[in-house]
Amino acid sequence: MILNVKRMTVNKIRNEIITTARLFNETGMSVGTSGNLSARAREGFLITPTGVPYEDMTPDDIIEMNLNGKVVSGKLKPSTEWPFHKAIYVSRKAINAIVHVHSPYATGISCTRQDIPAFHYMVALVGGDSVRCAKYATFGTEELSRSALAALKDRRACLLANHGMIALGEDIKSAYRLAEEVENLAMQYWISKQIGTPVLLDNAEMKVNKEKFKTYGKQKVADELDRRK
Repeated sequence: MILNVKRMTVNKIRNEIITTARLFNETGMSVGTSGNLSARAREGFLITPTGVPYEDMTPDDIIEMNLNGKVVSGKLKPSTEWPFHKAIYVSRKAINAIVHVHSPYATGISCTRQDIPAFHYMVALVGGDSVRCAKYATFGTEELSRSALAALKDRRACLLANHGMIALGEDIKSAYRLAEEVENLAMQYWISKQIGTPVLLDNAEMKVNKEKFKTYGKQKVADELDRRK
C-alpha cells in the first residue's frame, strides 16, 4: 500500500524516508552517502542529512525545513541539494516526495548530456516524450535548482548533467518507484545503443501512451465491487 505523505504523521514520514533511503545502497541506485530524499510535511519538507550513512540514520537525523529554506528542526546539516528540493516543492504543488540518486545508467547517460528519447513507450511515464537532461550546474547551487526546474517542466523525472537523476511523486514510494523505472529505461537505452540506432516512437504514439498512463496501474476496486452487487 502506498502511503500518502499528507495523511502521515511527521514521525511516520521520517521512518518512511529512512526505509526508502536505505534502498539506495541495497538496490545499487546510489553508493555510500550519495543521493538524497525528501517528503513534503506541514508547511515545508523533511529531508535526509548530508554525509550520514543511510544505515546509521535515525528519525531524529531527518531535517525539517520550511519553504523559505530555513531549518525548522534537526541538529544536523540538511543535504547539500536542499535548494532544488525546496524549489520543486514551491513550484509543483502536487508533488509530495523527491528522490535524487546517482544510479549507474542514468548517471552515465547524464555525463553525455543527452536526453533519453522516446525509444520505448515507458518513457511516457515521466510525462512526456523524453527524459530531459538538465543543463550542468555545480551541485547544491541555485543555478542547479533553476536547471532542474526547467528540465522538469511537464515532467516527473529528469537527468542532471554529469550528476544523476531526480524523480518526483505524490508520495515517497511512488517517487522511488519512478526513479527505478528511469534507471531501467536508461539501462535499456544504453543496451539498444550498443546494438545500433534505436528506432524512436513518433509524437502521435507518445501522446497516446501519455494519455494511457493517466489510468495505468490504477485499480477501481470500489467501483468494480459496486457493479457486482
